[in-house]
Amino acid sequence: MPIGGAALDLTGVPLPEETLLVAKQSDAVLLGAIGGYKWDNYAKQLKLETGLLQLRAGLKVFANLRPATVLPQLVDASTLKKEVAGGVDLMVVRELTGGIYFGKPRSFFINENGEKTGFNTEVYSASEYVSQNWMLMEMAFSSHIGCQIDRIAHVAFETARKRHQKLCSVDKANVLEASMLWRERVTKIGSEYPDVELSHMYVDNAAMQLLRDPKQFDTIVTNNIFGEYYQMRLQ
Repeated sequence: MPIGGAALDLTGVPLPEETLLVAKQSDAVLLGAIGGYKWDNYAKQLKLETGLLQLRAGLKVFANLRPATVLPQLVDASTLKKEVAGGVDLMVVRELTGGIYFGKPRSFFINENGEKTGFNTEVYSASEYVSQNWMLMEMAFSSHIGCQIDRIAHVAFETARKRHQKLCSVDKANVLEASMLWRERVTKIGSEYPDVELSHMYVDNAAMQLLRDPKQFDTIVTNNIFGEYYQMRLQ
C-alpha cells in the first residue's frame, strides 16, 4: 500500500485513507522508506513526515523499542574506541505519539515587530484532553485510558525487567514543565517495579554519557523528540 512519496504521486496525499484502513485491518505492518529529496518542498500537510505521524496516531503505536547492540565482528567499524563500543547492549524505549510532534497549539504568526514566527508545543498530560482557561485543546494522541507517560513507563519497566533490571529515564526536568511531569509520573510508576533500578538523567548529560560510557545503560525511556535523536545516533 502506498505511503509517503509514492502516495503523493498516486493520490496527492502522503497517507491515503485506504492505506490506513488496510494497516488497521492487518496483524502487522512492514514499513519501508517513505521518500526522498524529490518531495521536500511540499506544504506542511503534504510532507512525507505528516503521513508517517498520521500512521502512528492512526495505529495507536505509542511505544517504539530500538535495540542497540555492538556485535564483536563489527566493533572495529564503530567510530568509538573498541573498549568503549565493545559489549554495548541497550534498549531505547521512545514515546511515539505525544510531545512536540503532536502537541497543539502549533502555528505561524506575525509578531509585534512584523516578523514571521513559528511555534510548537511540547506537551504531555494525564489524559488526552488538556483544559486551559483560554481554550480546550484536543491532543492528537491515541485513545488509551490513563496517562500518556504512565503507559510508556510501564512498557519501559516491563522491558527493563526482562533485561538487566536497570532503567534510566531521560528528560529535561530542570527546565521544561513537560519533563517535570514526565519525571514525576515515571517515578510514581517506578514504585510498582521494586525489582527495577530506576535512575534519571538530563538529556544533554545522557547524550554525552552514551558516547563516553554507553555500557552503563541497559534500558532508556524518553519522550518523542529526545528519543528520535538517540535512536538515530545509536543506529
